[in-house]
Amino acid sequence: MNEKMLRQLQSQMEKIQTELGDETVEVSVGGGAVTAVMTGQQQMRSVTISPDAVDPEDVETLEDLIVAVVNEAIEQSQQLAAKRLGALTGGMGLPGF
Repeated sequence: MNEKMLRQLQSQMEKIQTELGDETVEVSVGGGAVTAVMTGQQQMRSVTISPDAVDPEDVETLEDLIVAVVNEAIEQSQQLAAKRLGALTGGMGLPGF
């Protein structure tokens, strides 16, 4: 791979990274009790908690739902990033991609 091709690849990767900042995944857990929106750069945009999920007598369940929604949002966000970057680097055999 020559220097020009590497520069083009780097430019395309930077463009995809920028675009991933605008793309989002939305994840709900607990039957919609907690919903999170995260960018393709793993930045949390929002967390929405249904009033029905707020039970002062059972804070632990709400805490568990928040952990679950954040973890799932991170996983889906990483999959989105891998898919976008994989389309660019697929078949090139580049280490780390």
